[in-house]
Amino acid sequence: MNARYADIYMTLRRATLIAAFHLGPVLKPFLKIGYAQFAEQERKISKRYSRCDKLYKIEIKPDIYWVGGIDWDIRNFHGYLTQRGTTYNAYLILDEKIVLVDTVKHYLFDEMLSRIKEIIDPSKIDYIVSNHVEMDHSGSLPKILNYAKNATVVTSTQGEKGLLRHFKKDWNFHVAKSGDTLNIGKRTLHFVHTPMVHWPDNMVTYIPKDKLLLPNDAFGQHIACSERFDDEVGWDILKEEASKYYANIVLPYGDQVKKALSALSGLEIDMIGPSHGIIWRSLIPKILEEYTKWSNHDTEKKALIVYDSMWGSTEKIAFMLRDGLQEKNIQVTMKSLKTNHISDVMTDVITTKMILIGSPTLNNGMLPSMGGFLTYLKGLKPRNRMGFAFGSFGWGGQAVGEIEKVMKELKWELPLEGVNLKYIPDDEELSNVKGIGNELGKILKE
Repeated sequence: MNARYADIYMTLRRATLIAAFHLGPVLKPFLKIGYAQFAEQERKISKRYSRCDKLYKIEIKPDIYWVGGIDWDIRNFHGYLTQRGTTYNAYLILDEKIVLVDTVKHYLFDEMLSRIKEIIDPSKIDYIVSNHVEMDHSGSLPKILNYAKNATVVTSTQGEKGLLRHFKKDWNFHVAKSGDTLNIGKRTLHFVHTPMVHWPDNMVTYIPKDKLLLPNDAFGQHIACSERFDDEVGWDILKEEASKYYANIVLPYGDQVKKALSALSGLEIDMIGPSHGIIWRSLIPKILEEYTKWSNHDTEKKALIVYDSMWGSTEKIAFMLRDGLQEKNIQVTMKSLKTNHISDVMTDVITTKMILIGSPTLNNGMLPSMGGFLTYLKGLKPRNRMGFAFGSFGWGGQAVGEIEKVMKELKWELPLEGVNLKYIPDDEELSNVKGIGNELGKILKE
């Protein structure tokens, strides 16, 4: 393929991917059949013509470059759906000493390397900062060290232990304690440990001269796009993806997030370069405000109804609860586990005060879909919620009690006793359920 036609191909490809980025979630139900085949074909084409895709350098600050990789096709990131793909962000700092901050997932190494080569000979890299051991950020570390043979790997105490366990390589490590600095010429890098945001090894790198914070996973979003900055994408999409990211990855570590926010509060910051998604420069106050709310488990006075149903009885109860809540002017979101992935449900959980959960009884327990969701929910530990359990049964009827047990383990308030109806609810029972929805609405508004 000659250069002219390669450029035409890549221009059309980017246009298609940008359209998919904005419209994919809307069209997803209509594209289930055939999308996997399309994505696989696109991956093959992309690989075949990757030599034609000019990987232009992106300077985010004077002598600081984004050199990461864009993962257009990934749709599942260790258990949660990434309908818009993701990026793995790495940053190259040019000074008297040359520093690479983080790397990319192993299969995007060539993309990162191409970007680095546009700027410098990779053998000239003096330091590689590993803010986080997880392999979407460290996966290309062994490969880049084959080029930068004299580079020192800078990481936290737990980071060194983690990298040794992952790669079994005795690299030249420099262990940075929290508060340590590293002078590289005109700049001094500052390191702050942020354990359990969201692994024990996490740390952030701060560059005072450039007012730049490189916090790895904090403030990230799973988005694959050609745009690199927040004001090029827009707040609505970014808030959605940032909240989904926090809800599915960072939510259990709210206390640690608050400590990290406190530690960073005195820093002068005008740009935040996370390890996933876009770079924050215009919307920093907004994302900091959201992180403060999420870490405090602050919610809105609205309701979320999560349910699954076998023969329709539990679904009838769910919709009557909805009607009762709405009569009290409560905003209600419905999520059936038949059609909604648990990671998308969590995006609503993070902002919702009252969560109603329903399942019929199956084999003396709940439906497997509900069991999976509640296991996931328990691990993510949302606090300060009101809960309500409901369901239906033919005999036994244990599901409602099991749901309530999980809610109590999460220390949620259960203002009313759950609803558990036998077989097919009649009109009188459904009217009573609607009344319970009314009562829940009154309680929520108090």
